[in-house]
Amino acid sequence: MTDSNYIKIFTGELLEVQKIVPELEKHDIIPVVKEQTDSGLLPIFGMSNSTLKQIFVHKDEHEKALTILKTITSDSQN
Repeated sequence: MTDSNYIKIFTGELLEVQKIVPELEKHDIIPVVKEQTDSGLLPIFGMSNSTLKQIFVHKDEHEKALTILKTITSDSQN
């Protein structure tokens, strides 16, 4: 997503993403979730074991999203 209006705010496991996305949506932020794969390795190894997901938000919502993300991640560490 280079040269776009979207900024990556998070990369992590599916379970983490499933926790973050609804919280962003509660605050009227519509995130874009992208699967991070090692597509260059697929022909060699047959399939990807990557479960990493990336969350992007519109640049106008970036600061608000980071504040929400910080709250979520600090809550999960307690």
